[in-house]
Amino acid sequence: MSTWRKSSYSPVNDCVEVGHGVGIRDSKAPTTHLPVSDKAWSAFLTEVKAGR
Repeated sequence: MSTWRKSSYSPVNDCVEVGHGVGIRDSKAPTTHLPVSDKAWSAFLTEVKAGR
C-alpha cells in the first residue's frame, strides 16, 4: 500500500493525489488510480515547472 499525498495547490475537496510507485488519483474516487512510471512523472514535473 502506498502513502498518498495531496497537492498543496489543490482546493480542499478537489484534490489530485500522488502515490509514490503507484500513480495518481482523484481524491473523490480513491479506489481507482492511474499508474504512472517514475520516469513519466519526472518528465511531467519538468514540463510543468518549465511552464509548458
